[in-house]
Amino acid sequence: MTTPLVFIPAGRGHSHQAEVTRTLAIDIISGRYPEGSGLPRDAELSAMFDVSRTVLRESMKTLSAKGLIVAKAKVGTRVRERSSWNMFDPDLLAWHLEAGIDKRFLRDLADIRLAVEPRTAALAAERRDDDMVAAMRACMERMRGAPSDSADFADADLALHLEIAHAAGNPFMRSIGAVIEAALRASFRLSAPVEEAEREATLYAHGAIVDAIDAGDAPRAAEAMTEVIFNGLRRHGGAPARPQPYRSAALVEAPALAALAAGASDPTRDPPIESIEP
Repeated sequence: MTTPLVFIPAGRGHSHQAEVTRTLAIDIISGRYPEGSGLPRDAELSAMFDVSRTVLRESMKTLSAKGLIVAKAKVGTRVRERSSWNMFDPDLLAWHLEAGIDKRFLRDLADIRLAVEPRTAALAAERRDDDMVAAMRACMERMRGAPSDSADFADADLALHLEIAHAAGNPFMRSIGAVIEAALRASFRLSAPVEEAEREATLYAHGAIVDAIDAGDAPRAAEAMTEVIFNGLRRHGGAPARPQPYRSAALVEAPALAALAAGASDPTRDPPIESIEP
């Protein structure tokens, strides 16, 4: 069983249906109803929430659409495996924050960031303009001027990453950042560099991303972004295996084609297993 790391206070003013949906979702996410388990029967849930069957049915439809549950005849309603949950759904992300973020959530978030953000930084280095770089440096100044464990520091950190996504010029990448914005902000608060040495290292690492983007150095921007993500994950003890540095297709293909034209073997191929140093 994982220990929640941070909680976000519940909102107010929910309708009956929204409140039933939210409560059941949080109960599922927090493990009160584990993956594969059955939910109470409709009559029991209606009595529990003091709502009509119609309200309950609409809540179940919402949870089903978000991938949390599945209803089967003669079996009842069961919680689906976590891999089926729509983690890009804004409501589902908000419910995760209310239920409490654990290390598994943070690792999963880091995985999608590692899949997207290094490439985003590389594209930003190729497509940025002076105004975009100026906006990134303004975010860096905000970070430098805010206490490391403050909401202002986390918001400035998030703003920097969103500016980089904007500079990449890819609407899909920008949309991913916008969808998981709340989760990223909570993640940044959790991984805030408390010690002075960690703070300086964090500022330096983020500055390295901006400097590489400003210089138009795509591989260096991607590598610096990867390092920032891993540093944050290390601070709350959940860093996965370190990937290989990003290499631009253009940088890889040009020397490879030249070598092949000269009759040499492809230098981009992996070396034999026995030649790899431990």
